[in-house]
Amino acid sequence: MDNRFYKPPESPRLTPRSLFTTVLTTCLGGMVGLAMAQTGTFDAGLPLRSSPKLLDIAPSSSRSSLPTYLYGEQMSGRPDLDMVLKGGALMRRGDTVIRADQLEYIQPDDLAKAIGNVRLNRAGNVYEGPRLELKVDANQGFFLQPRYQFLANDAHGQASRVDFLDEKRALIRDATYTTCRREPGPSWLPDWLLRATSLNVDSDEEVGVAKDVRLDFKGVPLLALPSMSFALSDRRRSGFLSPTFAADSVSGTEVTVPYYWNIAPNRDLTLYPTLMSKRGTNLGGEFRYLEQGYAGKLRADYMPQDPLREKDRWATALNHQGTIRLGGPGSDIFRTGVAGADNLGVMLNLNKVSDDDYWRDFPRGSPSFIQRLLPSNVGLSWARGPFSSNLNSLKWQTLQDPAAPITPPYDRLPQWVVRYKQPQAGAFDVSLEGDYTQFQSDRLRTGQPNAQRSFMLAQMSRPWLAAAGHITPTLKLHSRTYDFDAPLSANGQSSASRSVPTFSLDGGLAFERNAGIFGRSFVQTLEPRLYYVNTPYVEQNYLPNYDSGANDFNFASIFSDNAFVGNDRIADNNLLTAGVTTRLLHPATGAEAARFALAQRYRFTDQQIVLPGGTQARGGFSDLLLGAGFNWDQRWAIDSLLQYNPTTERSVRSTVSARYNPANYRVLNLAYRFQDQQSELMDVGWQWPLNDLWGDKGQDLGPGRGQGPNRWYGVGRLNYSLQTSQLVDSIVGFEYDAGCWLGRVVMQRLQTGLVTSTQSIMFQLELVGFSRLGIDPLSTLKSNIPRYQYLREQVSSPSRFSQYD
Repeated sequence: MDNRFYKPPESPRLTPRSLFTTVLTTCLGGMVGLAMAQTGTFDAGLPLRSSPKLLDIAPSSSRSSLPTYLYGEQMSGRPDLDMVLKGGALMRRGDTVIRADQLEYIQPDDLAKAIGNVRLNRAGNVYEGPRLELKVDANQGFFLQPRYQFLANDAHGQASRVDFLDEKRALIRDATYTTCRREPGPSWLPDWLLRATSLNVDSDEEVGVAKDVRLDFKGVPLLALPSMSFALSDRRRSGFLSPTFAADSVSGTEVTVPYYWNIAPNRDLTLYPTLMSKRGTNLGGEFRYLEQGYAGKLRADYMPQDPLREKDRWATALNHQGTIRLGGPGSDIFRTGVAGADNLGVMLNLNKVSDDDYWRDFPRGSPSFIQRLLPSNVGLSWARGPFSSNLNSLKWQTLQDPAAPITPPYDRLPQWVVRYKQPQAGAFDVSLEGDYTQFQSDRLRTGQPNAQRSFMLAQMSRPWLAAAGHITPTLKLHSRTYDFDAPLSANGQSSASRSVPTFSLDGGLAFERNAGIFGRSFVQTLEPRLYYVNTPYVEQNYLPNYDSGANDFNFASIFSDNAFVGNDRIADNNLLTAGVTTRLLHPATGAEAARFALAQRYRFTDQQIVLPGGTQARGGFSDLLLGAGFNWDQRWAIDSLLQYNPTTERSVRSTVSARYNPANYRVLNLAYRFQDQQSELMDVGWQWPLNDLWGDKGQDLGPGRGQGPNRWYGVGRLNYSLQTSQLVDSIVGFEYDAGCWLGRVVMQRLQTGLVTSTQSIMFQLELVGFSRLGIDPLSTLKSNIPRYQYLREQVSSPSRFSQYD
């Protein structure tokens, strides 16, 4: 072989002395091409091809055809048989890179033998040690006394030996495992460390199985097991999940040991056996499924002979959504459905609990079980072009509290709705809606008969739209008939019918100008609006009310034609609403920086139609609505609403909310809510690094990565009644981020009645990249603190090119 000595200019890999450098490209079939480096340039080698994506893992089918690159300061060998490289030896094939002081490659066996400062990088997983023997394509061999680091979760450790079984599996002997970042110095010990006599790593299933396990935290044994398995990533897998613990004043200490069964990629089952020190055992489970044409979730809980109530307690919930293909083979709910007009939508939402006290006795249960109104709904839906139809059956379970009783809503057994909507039918928008509903409830509780009600709503409008404004006249006709199962107490009738027409005229203008405020440029708008409604009086007050309620008084409802929702009351109106809004918009993006609005309506006559027990709305001016909102920059957001009575010169209702969110993991929410003679509440929620108090701002590593180790965070939300001078609900806690582990302590108080509440404390230790131990407060924090962020959350999977060498 022709050996040539040379000194290449400015090569960072080469020493100043003359070196022998060889780059060897080995291809399938024993073909060997040798390109000798001469005067700093190489002979023409393999042509480069552009690729839309670099593959993180080389496909098994193409490994044998991939080229092999060899590099060394000294080389000797026999063509097509073997080669020995010494001094900075390197071998690269696909996603496998081997570095060593000395590297021998036996080509017929595809065997690499490396000695001295060996480093193996296999698809981003790195092993370092004194000696390696590896069949490169098969990934079979061993590594003596290695240190290793896994790409998926940045975990690392060391062992006496690693046996590579194939390209996906490895057996690590006398293994250690942690995600704590290694610090310099021989005396360093990680905050938490897993020790095992053997550790089976399966990168395909992304799971590790350890034997004779001991888990130490801060040098103290925390857990010892003969065997355990754990995830190497967030990928789903079957097995026991980390146990959770809870403590409150009702159930005592709770211990839950969930078991997760990954039945298939689209089906899974989680079992939740829970032991309560004061009450016994609660058995729970959740089954989920996802198919091409349907998806759903089934949840069930059962506690035999609960000593708290001295009876069996249970709860069940089913949520299913899917499609049925009409007119095709295999047309049933359990087969695939293809989106389109020939499909029938199916919806099931079924909820049932054993007794009225379930919601207060199981405060940490499924969200569908801790409400006092539990709906059970079965529905079918269909649509084609401008036509759509729904057939539903709705039944309520009302959980009564003697101290705060609820009037049960009416069941709808069934409800059938047909709609036709044709926007821009010529110059007009036309719609037609028909509804048939049979209302059923306990007449002793409601005090009125059940009924079958049919109604029809016809609507036609002619919008004129332009950049400078709009005007839209609208005609409506609302007709309904009733058949009662008992005579009305007011007049003894068993049936009734009513038809109510409505005319409305909506018009507005939009003006714009360039404006400069506080040195910033904006587009300022001025948007006046007038809305007139005329609905004649048609007597309805004696009719039963099945689904109508009062509209909330706000900027949306003040420009509506009916003071009620539902179809049992259509308000008589002769009124004019006037409003004006001005906005400051960013000229480049159109984002709203500020908004100011006011609106008021004037009734030319009294409104006589009311809800049962309600009062008439008098003619004249209504309360004045004033609103303002600020989003001056991304940090601040302020919104406010004031309902002011000009007659009494008092505020009827006011709401002010503000959010300050200057960076990740820093959010402060404030809200004040007042309703005259009803409530006055202050609401405060926060997540904030406590280290800021002593000037340690940390380093923002981005969402889901925290701000560096040794950081304290305060979290919480307080709902305080200024009227009664007491806390209503409260959550207060702390989080500590040590880098490779997180600690959380959260205390919660929930109001369950006028004079009753439950208190609980949640503690969690999260070993990053391994497991979470204790009570999980994360869902509580996420649902109660707006813009709360997890300190650890994998946003995207890491790439092997982040450790490409």
